Amino acid sequence: DRASCHGSWAGAALRRIGQMGTIGGQMMKKNTGKILSEYFLYFMMYSILGWIYEVFLEVVVYRWGFSNRGVLFGPYCTVYGVGALIFILCLKGLQKKRIYLGKVLITPVLVFIGIVVIATAVELLASYIKEFTHGEWLWDYTRFSFNFQGRIALNPSIRFGIGGMVFLYVLQPLFERLTRRMGEKAVYIVSGILLTVLIIDCMYTFLIR
Repeated sequence: DRASCHGSWAGAALRRIGQMGTIGGQMMKKNTGKILSEYFLYFMMYSILGWIYEVFLEVVVYRWGFSNRGVLFGPYCTVYGVGALIFILCLKGLQKKRIYLGKVLITPVLVFIGIVVIATAVELLASYIKEFTHGEWLWDYTRFSFNFQGRIALNPSIRFGIGGMVFLYVLQPLFERLTRRMGEKAVYIVSGILLTVLIIDCMYTFLIR
């Protein structure tokens, strides 16, 4: 009887562990899907903001007239979205740390340097991709000092650093609160719609146009 009791208890415990494992796997899968959807929303938000920034510079600041500043047909510069995701993944942990040089907090300085380095690298890579796919890239930094082949330059890299600080310390917290308020179902629906639009745009841009 004692052996039978122990066997029943062990069997129940194993079933319970199995159920917990199944539930844990489902929750992990669910959380992973939500996280990926949120990050895709961030990607699209910053791609659209990047497009607006580029058009503003072109039309209002430099008065060159309007042109679509993105590779794709829609109003988004995906290089900004990619750069934003890299900022989040690479610098979010550093941003949360409190690093001092003596009594001076230098974490924001390190974050700024990280943004400048990442943004410059992404822009350089983007220029080569754009040149490979379209025969040219959309910007020319030869008018700035300390430029490399007109692809990157110190002046715009510093501006990207300042913009990146606004992004990490101001915009990203707002976007995170926004996605939390949207609810899981809304996040899935909106990200799904935007993903569909982006896929159609890619097909039109690279296969049809």
